[in-house]
Amino acid sequence: MNILKHFMGQQVSGKNGYITLISVITLGAIGLSVVLFLLLAGANSSKSIILLEKSARAKSLVNACSEEALQQIRDLTAFAGSGTLSLGMASCEYLVVSLVGQNRVIYSSSTVGGVIRKARVTIDTINPEINITSWEEMGNF
Repeated sequence: MNILKHFMGQQVSGKNGYITLISVITLGAIGLSVVLFLLLAGANSSKSIILLEKSARAKSLVNACSEEALQQIRDLTAFAGSGTLSLGMASCEYLVVSLVGQNRVIYSSSTVGGVIRKARVTIDTINPEINITSWEEMGNF
């Protein structure tokens, strides 16, 4: 009973209630901001991973296309022209340009999910072996 009289006899200040209410609202807003930030960061991370995976697939495909063009040159040393390679649901294109003598340039391009990868392969000798002088990714050609 003594405890009940103690609490009943105290005056509760309205100031303490407002401070508590403002503190709870502020902490709730901060907590909500942290949760939203983490959700958005996770979504952006997922998008980045998907984009990197598409880019890697496009790079593999453009390399396969360049290899196919090299095989065409190996099969027919006078080969110059274009072709397409389909692998599963994706495809790529290549163009072999004949320069002076045995010099050739292969341009390859692939697109996977909006990601475009291009490569240029330069050859200076075909016989007795194909000699690749450069193999580089290109921005635009």
